[in-house]
Amino acid sequence: MMDWIPIVLVTFKVLVLGTGMFYAIKWHYDQGNKGMEKRAVLRATGKVAAVFVLSILGVGLFTFVLARKLGLDLTFP
Repeated sequence: MMDWIPIVLVTFKVLVLGTGMFYAIKWHYDQGNKGMEKRAVLRATGKVAAVFVLSILGVGLFTFVLARKLGLDLTFP
Protein backbone atom coordinates (compact mmCIF):
# COMPACT_ATOMS: atom_id res chain seq x y z
CA MET A 1 0.00 0.00 0.00
CA MET A 2 2.76 2.46 0.92
CA ASP A 3 4.43 2.00 -2.47
CA TRP A 4 1.38 3.40 -4.28
CA ILE A 5 0.90 6.56 -2.20
CA PRO A 6 3.60 8.66 -3.95
CA ILE A 7 2.38 7.52 -7.38
CA VAL A 8 -1.23 8.44 -6.59
CA LEU A 9 -0.33 11.79 -4.99
CA VAL A 10 2.05 12.84 -7.79
CA THR A 11 -0.53 11.85 -10.41
CA PHE A 12 -3.20 13.85 -8.57
CA LYS A 13 -0.87 16.84 -8.31
CA VAL A 14 -0.06 16.75 -12.03
CA LEU A 15 -3.75 16.51 -12.92
CA VAL A 16 -4.76 19.39 -10.64
CA LEU A 17 -1.92 21.67 -11.73
CA GLY A 18 -2.44 20.79 -15.40
CA THR A 19 -6.15 21.55 -15.18
CA GLY A 20 -5.46 24.81 -13.37
CA MET A 21 -2.90 25.89 -15.95
CA PHE A 22 -5.26 25.04 -18.81
CA TYR A 23 -8.08 27.16 -17.38
CA ALA A 24 -5.69 30.00 -16.44
CA ILE A 25 -4.34 30.16 -19.99
CA LYS A 26 -7.87 29.92 -21.42
CA TRP A 27 -9.12 32.71 -19.15
CA HIS A 28 -6.23 34.99 -20.08
CA TYR A 29 -6.72 34.25 -23.77
CA ASP A 30 -10.44 35.05 -23.49
CA GLN A 31 -9.67 38.26 -21.61
CA GLY A 32 -7.31 39.29 -24.40
CA ASN A 33 -10.06 38.78 -26.96
CA LYS A 34 -12.43 41.12 -25.13
CA GLY A 35 -10.78 44.12 -26.71
CA MET A 36 -8.39 45.09 -23.94
CA GLU A 37 -5.50 46.99 -25.36
CA LYS A 38 -2.14 45.27 -25.43
CA ARG A 39 -0.60 47.68 -22.95
CA ALA A 40 -3.21 46.82 -20.28
CA VAL A 41 -2.70 43.09 -20.81
CA LEU A 42 1.07 43.45 -20.47
CA ARG A 43 0.66 45.57 -17.33
CA ALA A 44 -1.65 42.98 -15.76
CA THR A 45 0.74 40.18 -16.71
CA GLY A 46 3.63 42.04 -15.10
CA LYS A 47 1.66 42.54 -11.89
CA VAL A 48 0.74 38.85 -11.73
CA ALA A 49 4.34 37.83 -12.37
CA ALA A 50 5.61 40.19 -9.66
CA VAL A 51 3.10 38.87 -7.12
CA PHE A 52 4.06 35.31 -8.02
CA VAL A 53 7.79 35.97 -7.58
CA LEU A 54 7.23 37.75 -4.27
CA SER A 55 5.02 34.90 -3.07
CA ILE A 56 7.67 32.32 -3.96
CA LEU A 57 10.34 34.35 -2.17
CA GLY A 58 8.09 34.72 0.88
CA VAL A 59 7.36 31.00 1.08
CA GLY A 60 11.05 30.20 0.63
CA LEU A 61 12.06 32.63 3.38
CA PHE A 62 9.36 31.30 5.71
CA THR A 63 10.52 27.72 5.08
CA PHE A 64 14.15 28.65 5.71
CA VAL A 65 13.34 30.45 8.99
CA LEU A 66 11.10 27.61 10.16
CA ALA A 67 13.77 25.01 9.35
CA ARG A 68 16.38 27.01 11.29
CA LYS A 69 14.05 27.35 14.29
CA LEU A 70 13.42 23.61 14.28
CA GLY A 71 17.18 22.99 14.25
CA LEU A 72 17.34 21.28 10.86
CA ASP A 73 20.74 20.99 9.17
CA LEU A 74 20.60 23.15 6.05
CA THR A 75 24.18 22.69 4.87
CA PHE A 76 24.96 21.14 1.51
CA PRO A 77 27.05 17.94 1.59
